[in-house]
Amino acid sequence: MKLSFYICVVFIVSGSYVLSAQKGYEVGGWLGTSVYHGDLNPEINFASPGFAGGLIGRYNFNSRVCFKTSVNYGFVKGNDQNSKNNFNRNRNLSFQSHIIDLSPVIEFNFMDYVHGSRTKYFTPYLLGGANLFYFNPTTKLDGERYALRDFGTEGQQVGKSYGPFHAGLILGVGFKWDINYDFSINIEWSTRLLFTDYLDDVSTVYPDKEALRARHGDIAVALSDRSLVEGLGDANRQRGDSKTKDSYSFLGIGIVKYFGWIECPEISKIK
Repeated sequence: MKLSFYICVVFIVSGSYVLSAQKGYEVGGWLGTSVYHGDLNPEINFASPGFAGGLIGRYNFNSRVCFKTSVNYGFVKGNDQNSKNNFNRNRNLSFQSHIIDLSPVIEFNFMDYVHGSRTKYFTPYLLGGANLFYFNPTTKLDGERYALRDFGTEGQQVGKSYGPFHAGLILGVGFKWDINYDFSINIEWSTRLLFTDYLDDVSTVYPDKEALRARHGDIAVALSDRSLVEGLGDANRQRGDSKTKDSYSFLGIGIVKYFGWIECPEISKIK
């Protein structure tokens, strides 16, 4: 939270010192990969990245500060069998989810960046903001795929489970450079620090199986406890780590087209 606040302050202060400003819009798209980090991938294993991509809209306030909004898709998944931890492998849970992500951010260019310039045509940049996203964790049981939210796998009462929409904070870095005056390439990595721990449907403890069966049926019990060791899934034993929220990251390369102009500094304007 504090880091995001400081980043935003740096953006605003830096922008106020730019006397000549390149303004204008950029639109484009990007393709890349998505990686999930949470209870089913605590070591951030990159062995199973998912496909990701999106559409970009950016407004340049000047040569240093930009506002960008992107609508993104990502596919994330996690599987205890990929873990190096014995407890995780014996827990034997897995999930996957499609993510639709809306991400407004502020970008700060470390160097003056002017489209069409022969010397200021590239820059690394830092970004920070917030996101709103849709997710729906699912898993397979006996060859059939189930939406885990519907089964209250940690004892949630009917209608009291986590919702499909949540939010988070965004931090990231990137590098942009011009192909020509109109088009530029952006390479970017950004992570979403979520306000939910249920991206993977795993957060707290195992529920009482009889109470779960009464609420959601036998399938819910089978989805909740898939452990390979007897007793591991007993009521109130650890199932996840609720102290640490989930996150996911995007890494991609994009192409954007510029529609803009150069604004003269105040000293050059006729009064």
